[in-house]
Amino acid sequence: MPKLKTKSGVKKRFTLTATGKLKHGVAGKRHRLISHNGKYIRQNRGTSVLSAADTPAVKAWMPYGLK
Repeated sequence: MPKLKTKSGVKKRFTLTATGKLKHGVAGKRHRLISHNGKYIRQNRGTSVLSAADTPAVKAWMPYGLK
């Protein structure tokens, strides 16, 4: 049976934690930030953990996990 391919978008956008959760960058932080207030920019700094409902779908796109 051939190897399964990992979705290239998942490789770029997600990282796997040691406990098996998925970390991702927060959306809406690339451009047009002058229209957002400071609270929005501060609260969306860094990364966050993907919700439990979305995790199985994303893990199906990376059959052998992420390095």
